[in-house]
Amino acid sequence: MRLRRKFFPRSLRDIGCFLMMFIFIPITFVFEITVVLPDFHDQSSAIYILTCLLGLFLLFNLQANMLACMLVDTSARTVLLTPPSNERQRQYWRYCSVCEMLAPPRSWHCSICDTCILKRDHHCSFTGSCIGHKNHRYFVFFLLYLVIGATYATIYNSIYFWWLHAATYVNWLTLVKIVFPMFMLCFDVSWQNFYLLIYMLNVIASAYSMVLIAYHTPYIMRGAKDCEKHAQRYDQGVRRNLVTVLGKRMKLAWLSPFVESELPHDGVHWENVMDDTEKHR
Repeated sequence: MRLRRKFFPRSLRDIGCFLMMFIFIPITFVFEITVVLPDFHDQSSAIYILTCLLGLFLLFNLQANMLACMLVDTSARTVLLTPPSNERQRQYWRYCSVCEMLAPPRSWHCSICDTCILKRDHHCSFTGSCIGHKNHRYFVFFLLYLVIGATYATIYNSIYFWWLHAATYVNWLTLVKIVFPMFMLCFDVSWQNFYLLIYMLNVIASAYSMVLIAYHTPYIMRGAKDCEKHAQRYDQGVRRNLVTVLGKRMKLAWLSPFVESELPHDGVHWENVMDDTEKHR
């Protein structure tokens, strides 16, 4: 698998989103392990140890899948492009005037990445890279573990703030800080406010990742990509659609981005998929 040479985010928005996510995730883990969990479980208890191990598993997969999205090169320049001789199949290829080449079906040019991306789904600001054919799997698991981790932390933190430490946090000033977080950061710097900021970010991350999962899942299940016309020609059934994204070992791929899961398609000659689909119909 080929890696990107320039994998750091390029735009200011991408840099900001990436740094926020890359720094926020490990800080949240440390906060949960050192501040929140000791109020729930004895540090020598089995449930505390198991919760810490689960947290490490989530932290590893979040960061590793995020980095995999950035590192894996999914551009059209990583493969040998051979347009089909068949005129009916060739009509789905298009000329990219920026890259000065014929781009295969489902590939589009990204102005931020400055290249054509194989089966381009969208540009992800949190990873500073386009999500396409070769790194779609890592994006899916990044989102999945973000939902699990952020929601898990939000539940623990909600009980910590609004029940165990209600005397400290449940007041009108807390509501002002939640609505106007800059007020909290600029005029009242303290550990309590820092804890509250982490809690707010967890709530936002949980809600936002749930929305993203709900948005992307129907596309993946139908074998489509974001905002794709005539996507029904690529629909091979739910299971084969999932394998196209997650690979042939998708039942194990969730364990780690280092688990090899070969994709059944090269991301270029989608006419094979279209022909198979037409036969089944």
